[in-house]
Amino acid sequence: MRLGPRTFDFSRELAVMGIVNRTPDSFYDRGATFDLEAALQLADRQVAAGADIIDVGGVKAGPGTAVAVAEELDRVIPFVEAFRERSTAPVSVDTFRPEVASAALEAGVDLINDVTGLNDPAIADVVADHPRAGLVLTHHGGRPRSRPFRPDYDPDVTTAVRRRCAELVDVAVGRGVARAQLMVDPGHDMCKTTAQSLEVTRRLGELAELGLPVLVALSNKDFIGEALGVELHERREASLAAAVFAVLHGARIVRVHDVAGSVRGLRMVEVLLGWRSPSTLLRGLE
Repeated sequence: MRLGPRTFDFSRELAVMGIVNRTPDSFYDRGATFDLEAALQLADRQVAAGADIIDVGGVKAGPGTAVAVAEELDRVIPFVEAFRERSTAPVSVDTFRPEVASAALEAGVDLINDVTGLNDPAIADVVADHPRAGLVLTHHGGRPRSRPFRPDYDPDVTTAVRRRCAELVDVAVGRGVARAQLMVDPGHDMCKTTAQSLEVTRRLGELAELGLPVLVALSNKDFIGEALGVELHERREASLAAAVFAVLHGARIVRVHDVAGSVRGLRMVEVLLGWRSPSTLLRGLE
């Protein structure tokens, strides 16, 4: 997959996607990077720490205050334009609106991350008009920006996730998006209970069988907190463990808050798998 100047070989490569929230109500940073300069400084630090992709969003994924299209554009586009002037790193925009996706792509974005699973299929048309752009297809399972209430899947959550992602791929390809530019995301915590998110993670290999890169966005999420009984500020190590588990079961892109730790962890996985050469091999030889 090619994103901007980067070509990724996900048969032998893992990618770290750094999260930048230009929202005042993010569940994680509580608006710490709502200010444009703060957001840009975070993105700079993430790139310096080894992030492969920067993902910026102007609307939180969960329930919250309604955000008009014009406001989302004001949050996202200035960031993209300013970041493009200082870095060639691939940029992703987290949006479910075709209008925002179109403006972002015109501003130089390389990837559209639609966490609603084509709630508005026209977003695929927008990506198709930019052949070099990528598109993330996410299993959502419900209404955008809603929380789950006793969700049930037939015959089980993993089978339903794989089936729906396959359907989304067909929709995107049918609307003109190249299959080589698609990723799939199982949608951890999106209209899923903790038990369901854990089950999907254990069976990620079944989603990877679709033959597309699998992105996981599990950093600091509720299912990790509930799994260990820990609060938000205590989930860093568990998030990294979940990320490593996920890539060993088929994921290739990990969307994270802790870029530096995740880069070190996943690069070590690449070395252990024989995909990356060690930096040095001097021990016992000098």
